[in-house]
Amino acid sequence: MKCMNTIFLIKRSLPLLLALFFLSCADRKNVVYYQNIDTTVSPEKNNSYEVKFQPDDLLMIIVSAEDPEIAIPFNLSTVTIPSSTGSLLRGQETIQSYLVDSSGNIDFPVLGKIKVSGLTRTELIKLLKDKIGNYIKNPIINLRITNFKISLQGEVTAPGTYSFASERITLIEALSMAKDLTIYGKRENILIIREIDGVKSTHRVDITKADFINSPYYYLAQNDVVYVEPIKTKINGAAVGPNTGVLISITSLVITLITLIVTTSGK
Repeated sequence: MKCMNTIFLIKRSLPLLLALFFLSCADRKNVVYYQNIDTTVSPEKNNSYEVKFQPDDLLMIIVSAEDPEIAIPFNLSTVTIPSSTGSLLRGQETIQSYLVDSSGNIDFPVLGKIKVSGLTRTELIKLLKDKIGNYIKNPIINLRITNFKISLQGEVTAPGTYSFASERITLIEALSMAKDLTIYGKRENILIIREIDGVKSTHRVDITKADFINSPYYYLAQNDVVYVEPIKTKINGAAVGPNTGVLISITSLVITLITLIVTTSGK
């Protein structure tokens, strides 16, 4: 019985032995983030990044003034969305959003069509203030994207599409939302797919090198797709490649030898 228990424990340990083998082969330079960050990142403050609006963005724009009544014509009306709580039917008032159409325009009250595609938040606020300033003295503009989202795929712990309230989302923040990369994620070759005005572009980012913080892809744009490619070990393991087969054969041989030794010594 003692021999059988020993053999059972050895077999149960096989997956752990395989995992330890793969992990022991990982090089520090392929796993650790922000290498050489102390000599790479500039200490100067940089707040210049802003996303640019694109077709299909939903924009919440609220115009305010010292006299609230005169700002009413420049705002979309609120809509009541019915919702049920138990047996009660209730409504929730929601501010409507402006949809940026395929031509990059929004239809703004009083002002008509306005080209917003390609503009940053700061640029659009200035444009609206200039136009509305012909009707209202010192208008206040509150503006943000309401459907800012990023998709994360591949070797992340929790892949999916994530929505953000902020418009300044870094690659690291997005990966953190997906609970970071798995141990099989290729950290030096993360793919970012971006579409601007209907034109798709791709870029590779190495998050093990600190200089990616200065990359134009450190901040993500709305609707970016982030794909983390698996390392070769994961690919070979999925395909049961020759290296994996050899490792399994060697491990099986070792288990067989240990079993014989334990069986012999137990007699």
